Amino acid sequence: ADRAPSRQVPEILAETPADVIVTLGDLELHQIRSLEMVDLPKLGVYGNHCSGMYMDELGIQNMHMKTVTINGVTFGGFEGCVRYKQSSAPMYTQEEASSLLATFPHVDVMLTHCPPFGVNDDHHDIFHTGFIGLRDYVEREKPAFLFHGHTYPAPGSEVDRLGDTKIMYIFGERVVEI
Repeated sequence: ADRAPSRQVPEILAETPADVIVTLGDLELHQIRSLEMVDLPKLGVYGNHCSGMYMDELGIQNMHMKTVTINGVTFGGFEGCVRYKQSSAPMYTQEEASSLLATFPHVDVMLTHCPPFGVNDDHHDIFHTGFIGLRDYVEREKPAFLFHGHTYPAPGSEVDRLGDTKIMYIFGERVVEI
């Protein structure tokens, strides 16, 4: 999320094998082109600075408002951030996000660009406010994990749990064992 990997993805995977690759947005095609060389399931959501054009080319399944099960783990996703301007990039009002997520089914791992409201966000900064509807979703459905990018919490201040859900803030690359 939000920054190119520090090395080519196949190099990272040579050190730490994985079962699935996820992307959380605000990436450009040239930053993650090495995903073409990876023969693993790839899932992702777009961020508010994405062109919306790289997933198909890299074989990434767009998870916005979708679910998929891989090796017994169900993933779901929600793209974008809170709307702060008119743009073709994925942005939603709080009301739109709440409406979309009101009936989203339970997943084990929720992939998002923007965090839930009050979790690693800055509710005084419209650009980095979390989604209220996403917080409601997590409190209602209790996914085991939620992965997000978008915000920049101060080191050591990251919220890593919302009720029963483990929150994983991702900036750049991170290997996570589920």
